[in-house]
Amino acid sequence: MTPVAAVQLRTPADQSEALAHAAPLVRAAAAAGARLIATPEATNILQRDRAKLFDALKPASEDPCVVGLSALAAELGVWLLIGSALVARPDGGAANRSMLIDPQGGTVATYDKIHMFDVDLPTGETARESEAYTPGAEAVVVATPLGKLGLTVCYDVRFSYLYRALAKAGAEILTVPSAFTRPTGEAHWEILLRARAIEAGAFVLAPAQGGRHADGRGTWGRSMIVGPWGEVLAAAADDEPGVITAELDLAAVAKARNAIPALANERAFAGPAA
Repeated sequence: MTPVAAVQLRTPADQSEALAHAAPLVRAAAAAGARLIATPEATNILQRDRAKLFDALKPASEDPCVVGLSALAAELGVWLLIGSALVARPDGGAANRSMLIDPQGGTVATYDKIHMFDVDLPTGETARESEAYTPGAEAVVVATPLGKLGLTVCYDVRFSYLYRALAKAGAEILTVPSAFTRPTGEAHWEILLRARAIEAGAFVLAPAQGGRHADGRGTWGRSMIVGPWGEVLAAAADDEPGVITAELDLAAVAKARNAIPALANERAFAGPAA
């Protein structure tokens, strides 16, 4: 069995404050027995004023929250997925980067969010992530002693082909750290997570941001852990910071994929014409 935890946060607009907010919850997850702990998207800072955000961004190696959480993983002897950190790139741009930290505090894998959240919602809310971040171009599966992880971030969850590719590459646990808006979260969050789990025949570990943040935005919360048959193994009841845990039996992945061999039955096809 693989004991895991999803940490739900309400990240502030400062990296040092973000570390002070996240660290006690990571400690609580470790105390509950979790060996793989995941935090949400934008664990290190949430700041929607773009000028202030870019003034604050640092390379991952210099970010107080990333450095502090990496040291905490080593102290606790756990695998820690920093769901994503918003970090400066060497070319002057920025990345929305998921980072897997091993029990020695080393970064063993990173994934830059591929799909940018560029939308105009019916509520009047707008987002243009592509104006702030350089999108990634490579899907990532990383083998660990706790299972093979397929790394994604938030809006990626709407692109099912990414999850099929991760599953076909051997991913057993799909990570979906997120900061869903409240209207899209209420409408789609649980449905999308359970659909991705069912389609891939994999576990989904989805830690989320929740509540009203210092920068004024609202996020949905309701972090979830879903099994490969689509069953909800654990879920946060609201948007308050906290921890949810579950024990994952990775044998359930093969069982689900054998029962419904959709990955093996996939066929190439032509068309339709545009």
